[in-house]
Amino acid sequence: MLRRLRRKFIVIVMVLVGTVLAAVLCTTYLSTVRAHERMIESALAHSLGNGLDVRPVMGERRPIDDDGMGQMLGLLVETDGEGVVLEVSDAPVVIDPSALNGVISKVMADGELSGRDRNLHLAWEASYVDDGVWHVAIVDTASSDAVIRQQAVRSVQIVCLALLALFAITWWLSGWALRPVEEAWEQQRRFVADASHELKTPLSVIIANSQILEGHEGVSEDARRWVANTSEEAEHMKALVGDLLQLARADESSAGGAVGAMRHEDVDLTEIVESAALEFDAVAFERGCMLEANVAEGIRVNGDPEWLERLTRILIDNACKYGAEGTSVTVTLAREGSHPTLCVHNLGNPIDPEDLPHVFERFYRSDKARAREAEGGFGLGLAIAKGIADAHGGTISVTSDETAGTTFRVTL
Repeated sequence: MLRRLRRKFIVIVMVLVGTVLAAVLCTTYLSTVRAHERMIESALAHSLGNGLDVRPVMGERRPIDDDGMGQMLGLLVETDGEGVVLEVSDAPVVIDPSALNGVISKVMADGELSGRDRNLHLAWEASYVDDGVWHVAIVDTASSDAVIRQQAVRSVQIVCLALLALFAITWWLSGWALRPVEEAWEQQRRFVADASHELKTPLSVIIANSQILEGHEGVSEDARRWVANTSEEAEHMKALVGDLLQLARADESSAGGAVGAMRHEDVDLTEIVESAALEFDAVAFERGCMLEANVAEGIRVNGDPEWLERLTRILIDNACKYGAEGTSVTVTLAREGSHPTLCVHNLGNPIDPEDLPHVFERFYRSDKARAREAEGGFGLGLAIAKGIADAHGGTISVTSDETAGTTFRVTL
């Protein structure tokens, strides 16, 4: 649980900070792109406005536009309606003849009065003068394109490096922030385990003494009834202690605790489910139900056989206990993709929608009076089932409605 909480904390922080960082860098990048576009537009307009007489010279102080961007040097070409070059401005730039012919062809033949050729790194804008004469302003955008491309690469590099640094920092901070929670969780788990261990011995003594008193000839019938009641309640408490120990061991295994909390071995899950279904067949019959088992052959998992058997028994026992008389309890074991999946389904009173999110909580009962039922139980069975599934790296879920019935699904 704590590991999942830490992962969620890291993911939330990285998504939030990463999104803000990406948004800032994207905004900066788009702002730079727009500034260069305006600079190119300004250079084209400047060339068209000054005509062929403009003679910019390298090193000359040129005006700065409103955005603080210097004007780019442009070339102005005068051509007739057929695309024949009449005159070229005396700008300190040289354009490749094939590139020039390509631009003029797009203006005259294709009607593109303005445009960009990103392969040639050229931008142009044309305007009609008079008597079939056109002026075509051309600007070299190679340096602008290079700056934009470099900024895009730098932005990606910054995001990647920042996310790596953020991951390292968040990993350390999450461990520091969750340390008190981890200590409290460990103290609670240790208390439950230690208290359960300490209670086992006195409970065994109480049960043994009660059994002796029940068989003693000097005990009256009235007293024998109280002794029997004490023995019964001690047995219930012993079962509760066993459940608490199981939960403590499952918590320890899920949290990566001491080695030995859970065994890891190759387990024939098919055999476990078949044996449990066969065992509860008589139980289902006594409760007026039929038990149907659809178990695939050869399904094996790595885990603790005793725990997996306990998980299977809990689900089948609950299904038989709450199944409606004359209905069937269906136990299905199959492989969905690469994951073994156990489903236990019954028909009966559905679980209330408000109770569904809480059925795996410890000591939770839909009966708010919290009275123990005649069959026994403390509201820990499904919590133990969830702890076992979590300890094996799996998931457990439940769906329930009046028409389809109730289905518990375990995926390992």
